[in-house]
Amino acid sequence: MKKHFFVLATALVLGSMVAYAQKGADKLVSFGIRAGVNLQKIYGDDFLGNKLTNDFKTGFHAGINADLFISEGFYLQPGLLYSTKGAKKTNNNTEYTQHISYIELPVNLLFKPQVGNGRLLLGAGPYAAYGISGKSKTKSGDAAIELDAKFKNKVSAADYLNGLYYLKPFDFGGNILVGYELNSGFSLQLNGQLGLSQMNPEIKGVTADKSNWKNIGFGASLGYRF
Repeated sequence: MKKHFFVLATALVLGSMVAYAQKGADKLVSFGIRAGVNLQKIYGDDFLGNKLTNDFKTGFHAGINADLFISEGFYLQPGLLYSTKGAKKTNNNTEYTQHISYIELPVNLLFKPQVGNGRLLLGAGPYAAYGISGKSKTKSGDAAIELDAKFKNKVSAADYLNGLYYLKPFDFGGNILVGYELNSGFSLQLNGQLGLSQMNPEIKGVTADKSNWKNIGFGASLGYRF
């Protein structure tokens, strides 16, 4: 399933790039790379319905994108990113950390008006992501327990009670961005992201579970457009 998602996401992005690149003489497309830092956490409710008290965790993202011309100043920007997310929390002397890696497909609508020696960047749109790896770590003093994530949409009560670390594979939500792109091609942008899908799997046969985890975060990117 992971391989199929990656292949489909790559095909969608590269397919749109190729379709427009064939009209390169009309300047309908430009290609870019970007990378930067994420500050992400997991928000929502725990098993009993209490609000999660996680802190932001530092991660990163890197990938490619294309600006597809729509009309004067407006562009559609599909991209393909590797992005790390998660959360951390300290309770007394115990530290809890979640680290999750995703292949992410954002598709933003950009408004890029000319301002000074470059263009202002204003954008928003949805994203879809697929988890490829994850780890949960609990550390107290010199003792530490690490669990690799298992990606499932539903788990049994027995699996849950065994204390394993489960996540849903798919995630989706919305992006916003603001930044500035120089005429030389270099850019800086600030990113915001709100997850809209539940990350934790359903526990089969357990109706008392009120857990509802979602990703949220922000960050900054440096980019270059060719």
